[in-house]
Amino acid sequence: MDDDDFFSSRPSDPLTLLVKQDLGPISIAELHERIEILKGEIARVEAHIAATEQHRSAADALFKR
Repeated sequence: MDDDDFFSSRPSDPLTLLVKQDLGPISIAELHERIEILKGEIARVEAHIAATEQHRSAADALFKR
């Protein structure tokens, strides 16, 4: 699935709205702040993925014996 498919299938999704937002009227300082917030969100999502993968690995190990 490419980006266009993802965004067209979820037109009111907050991520879609964020990505399609016009950046023109936003100041450079606000854009830098936005980047930092998004970096924090990326770190949070990556941590969640890692925890989920660890949980899955532990469950697989338990049930595979």
